[in-house]
Amino acid sequence: MRHRISAGALVLRGETVLLARHFKPGRYDFWAPPGGGVEGAEDLAAAAERECLEETGIRARSRSLAYIDELIDGHGRMVKFWHVADYVSGEIDVTANPAEDEAIAEAGWFTRDALPAGHVFPDVLHGRFWTDLAAGFPAPVKLPLKQSIF
Repeated sequence: MRHRISAGALVLRGETVLLARHFKPGRYDFWAPPGGGVEGAEDLAAAAERECLEETGIRARSRSLAYIDELIDGHGRMVKFWHVADYVSGEIDVTANPAEDEAIAEAGWFTRDALPAGHVFPDVLHGRFWTDLAAGFPAPVKLPLKQSIF
């Protein structure tokens, strides 16, 4: 079984969170905060910040670790470390992503009540994230192991 360590950025700008649409016709179509594999000896927070810049053109600064998310599928197991991050600078640009097999079609800023249609990951964005945000993320939360659907 293959294992992968990944980091993601739950980037906040006012009352909105940054999401990117991953879209390949017939393969997948979902929205998620920017994130991806950790490279070499890279720190988890630095990986989340780098992935955010690569996938969306947005510079963000990690504030704290929020969630530890585990996904499993036919290819292996991924552990993703979601960091709450603050918007620093930049405008959305999804054209410069260096990842060859990645297909990010668009990105945007979304409020709790106006998440995009379709699949939005991680599931906490549909509720718990906003409660944890209001509480200031007192400690990282280990999310239950889930089967990946993409």
